[in-house]
Amino acid sequence: MGEVRVGIGIILKNRSGKILVGKRKTVHAPYYSIPGGHLEEGESFEECAVREVFEETGIKIPTDCIKVIALTNDLATYKESGRHYISVILFTDNFSGEPELKEPDKCEGWIWTDPYSLPEPHFEASRTGIFCYLNSCFYH
Repeated sequence: MGEVRVGIGIILKNRSGKILVGKRKTVHAPYYSIPGGHLEEGESFEECAVREVFEETGIKIPTDCIKVIALTNDLATYKESGRHYISVILFTDNFSGEPELKEPDKCEGWIWTDPYSLPEPHFEASRTGIFCYLNSCFYH
């Protein structure tokens, strides 16, 4: 039996109402996704989100300006890849900097996109988290 992993996804909204997504190259390729990664032992959801966003994009988020908004159980990903994730989705519109490609081996690039018109193909946890954000629901 495999293990269930905890993923973290972060919705960053800019002043134009667009959100940040990147096209994955390795794990979860060829899907577009919000920034995110794996929760490390002893880490809070907020600490993980701040760390992952900075590692992937160079964008800085104050830890007290990010909040948990949704939870996803990524069963389609499990059926497709054999990897079962529970994903915690966080949101912020308070950050500094513009996205840079900090991990070119893992991501093709970052784009600001309309959350109502996501690029395809789109990663399940990201799509579900964005759906919850747009519909003010915690779980779908």
